[in-house]
Amino acid sequence: MTVTDLDVTVRPRPTTLDLRELAESAGRFLRDAPAQQIVSWAAATFGDRLCLTSSMSDTLLIDLASRVKPGIDVLFIDTGYHFPETLGTRQAAAHVHDITVIDVHPSRTVAEQERDLGPRLFGRNPDLCCHLRKVEPLNRALTPYLAWISGIRRDETGTRTHIRPVEWDPRRRMIKINPLAHWTQADADAYAVEHNILINPLHHEGYPSIGCAPCTRPVDPGDDPRSGRWAGTGKTECGLHL
Repeated sequence: MTVTDLDVTVRPRPTTLDLRELAESAGRFLRDAPAQQIVSWAAATFGDRLCLTSSMSDTLLIDLASRVKPGIDVLFIDTGYHFPETLGTRQAAAHVHDITVIDVHPSRTVAEQERDLGPRLFGRNPDLCCHLRKVEPLNRALTPYLAWISGIRRDETGTRTHIRPVEWDPRRRMIKINPLAHWTQADADAYAVEHNILINPLHHEGYPSIGCAPCTRPVDPGDDPRSGRWAGTGKTECGLHL
């Protein structure tokens, strides 16, 4: 199957029903398609109303998407709590890849949030902190787009086993594309080696899953890669993908 088998052109102002039906149709056709084909379909269908999000844990998804759509918008949520290594990876990605990095900021700085809600909200109420510094800013930033590409995979955590390569995002009323949904860690590692992908240096220091500095810890070899995220809180997701 080629991209032309899904000859769908999005009208300038598609309705929510149009988009939802498109997501369902494409989800069936592209259910087992390679990642590159999924991204090619998305680029041909949505053009400049397509973006991707990146946490700058690595640039695998950026590399894959920019090969198909040079100059693609890459949304990076600058929470104000990132490790220096993550910010460095963001800077390097903007120089190495043909992309347009858009820094997405929360409505309040860290200092303003602490003034209004008290210090260390991430420790007292991590769900609220993630909502204010990740979820709400991303929701605002996605407004101009019809579809967004995410790098999440089914094998990352139990809450992601159901994801499909193309699906409807009901909360944001747009299409969500997960071209790496069926990849394994071995697939990702092989792609990274083959294409010399930029890797956040923290990966080499025991951080297989990287989030905000106050809420991320290194893990021991063999442990769940995401066990260093919000350790001891019972929290497993920031809310972006739920």
